[in-house]
Amino acid sequence: MGAYPRISIVTCSLNQSRFIEAAIRSVLAQEYPELEYIIVDGGSTDGTLEIIQRYQKHLAWWVSEEDKGQTDALIKGFRRATGEVMGWLCSDDLLLPGTLKTVAEFFSREKDVAVLFGDAVWIDDHNRIVGYKKEIRFHRCIWLWSYNYLPQPSTFWRRGIYEQVGGLDRNYHLALDGDLWERFSRCGKIAHIPRVLSLIRRYPPQRNVLLRKQSDMEDNRYRLRSLVRSPFPLEIPLKRLAARAARVALKITQGCYGQRPSRDVSQFLSVMGKSQ
Repeated sequence: MGAYPRISIVTCSLNQSRFIEAAIRSVLAQEYPELEYIIVDGGSTDGTLEIIQRYQKHLAWWVSEEDKGQTDALIKGFRRATGEVMGWLCSDDLLLPGTLKTVAEFFSREKDVAVLFGDAVWIDDHNRIVGYKKEIRFHRCIWLWSYNYLPQPSTFWRRGIYEQVGGLDRNYHLALDGDLWERFSRCGKIAHIPRVLSLIRRYPPQRNVLLRKQSDMEDNRYRLRSLVRSPFPLEIPLKRLAARAARVALKITQGCYGQRPSRDVSQFLSVMGKSQ
C-alpha cells in the first residue's frame, strides 16, 4: 500500500465520563499514521471535560459547548474534518484494533466503493459480549424495507460522497445514520467487509430505546421518500414482509446466525477492562 489516506473520526459526547476515555483510547490505539481525531462535547458537567483534556495533544480539534444535540455536534465536527475518509464513533462505543488500517487498505484497493461497512459486536456497560452482528452485503431494497443493518461505528465513507449528499440532516435526531446511508445509496456503491470493526454498547437507558416511537417515525420518513408515488394500501406491508424474509434467508445461507466473534474481541475487551 502507498500513502495512507487521512481518516477523520468524530466523537460526539454529553455527560459520558463513564465511557468516553475507553472510546478515545480505542481510536488512538489504532496507531494509524494519518488519523485526524475530533471530539465535540455538548457541555458536559460530569468530568468528561477533564478526560478530554488529558488527551488533547492527540486531537486535531475539540470543543465543549452547548449544542442542539448529537446531529448538530457531528455536523460541527465534520465541518472541521479534512480527511479523505470519514466516520464517527459515539462516546460509548469502541473501535477494534486495526480497524482504520483495514478501512484505508480497502478504500485504496477498491476505487469504485464510496461507502464501506463491516460487522460489529454488541457489548454491555460492563464490557461483556451480548451479541454478534454479522451482516450480509448491502442490498438497497432489503436494507430500506427491513432494517437499518449498517452498524454505524463500523461504517466509513469517502469525503466526496458526504459532500455530494449534503452531509447529515439536522432534521434527524435519532435515525440520522439511516437517513445518511439512504442518501449515500442513491449516489455511490456501498460495500461490506466480513470483519468486526467496532463494538457497540447496548445498555439501558439509551436514547433509541427510550425514544423508540420517534426513532421509528424518522426511519419511516426516509423510507417513504424513496417512493415515487403514493403507495397502494398493502404496498408497504408487502415490501416489509418480502425484505425481511429475504434478509433472514440470506443471513441463514451465509452463516450469519449462531456464530461467535473471534478471540481477538474478547482479548481486546479484557485489556480495556484491566486498564480502566
